[in-house]
Amino acid sequence: MRTPLVIFDCDGVLVDSEPISIGLLVEHCQNSGFEITEAQAYKAFLGKPVVEASKNAKALFDQKIAPVDLLDFQVKIFDAFRKSLKPVFGISEALSSLDMAKCVASSSNLARIRMSLTLTGLDDHFGEQLFSTDFVQRGKPHPDVFLYAAKRMNATPNTCVVVEDSPAGIRAAKAAGMPVIGFCGASHSKPAKLKDRLSILQPDLLIDDMSNLKSSIEEIFTSSS
Repeated sequence: MRTPLVIFDCDGVLVDSEPISIGLLVEHCQNSGFEITEAQAYKAFLGKPVVEASKNAKALFDQKIAPVDLLDFQVKIFDAFRKSLKPVFGISEALSSLDMAKCVASSSNLARIRMSLTLTGLDDHFGEQLFSTDFVQRGKPHPDVFLYAAKRMNATPNTCVVVEDSPAGIRAAKAAGMPVIGFCGASHSKPAKLKDRLSILQPDLLIDDMSNLKSSIEEIFTSSS
């Protein structure tokens, strides 16, 4: 079996942050006069850069909302993270079981990634191997951040496996030519209807429990060797 590089999304895969982030975006839309539902917000914003929120609201719902003030949003989300952010259930044990290279490639900015991992005690698993869509021209669902992470980690796409919880992330991994494991076990999975939404995109495997992560990675690379 080839030794893979495992590329993790952060929000919804490593840290259970999506309900916090989506809640703030729902509030932002409401303040702009758009009474968006939680389900609509997950459809519009999950896995995508916050800076693109107004563009996504326009594209999906033909609703105009104010651009997100990124500094104000970051202040609010950092405050919320300090109060209630938790790791995804079972992720610390799953990471400890992986004797292979790993990194993070997220739509969040680098400061948010660092804080998320530090607050949840996951930072030691990755060190400085953290990559953000801020480093590339296009965010997910484009493949740029995954290709950038692979290049920085001296890996080729066919030796990587991506772990993602969002449709945008699944599409980005596929566009990068990387096998992808869809994860639908975080607390937002049911309201976001993740299992159905990810299944349609046909990830290589779909799991809802991080205890299955190592065996899933091994299955992907054993079957392709």
